[in-house]
Amino acid sequence: MNNTEKLYHTFSEALNIDTSTITNDLKYQSIPQWDSISHMVLISTLEETFNVSISTDDVIDMNSVGKAKEILKKYNIVF
Repeated sequence: MNNTEKLYHTFSEALNIDTSTITNDLKYQSIPQWDSISHMVLISTLEETFNVSISTDDVIDMNSVGKAKEILKKYNIVF
């Protein structure tokens, strides 16, 4: 499984949505499943999956799947 697949799987798992609905354009609060509580579950799951500790500023900035990729690149995750 490559890192993009891991990322999509993590979003799917944390938000309880099908991976086929996940695109780079999927945005925070654009679907009922991605609210403030599930956002924190997502962050925790991303940290576990990619073995990183995401800063508070990055948690706040992570407002889409595409932005998640951008932020994870700062932690040396290659997509």
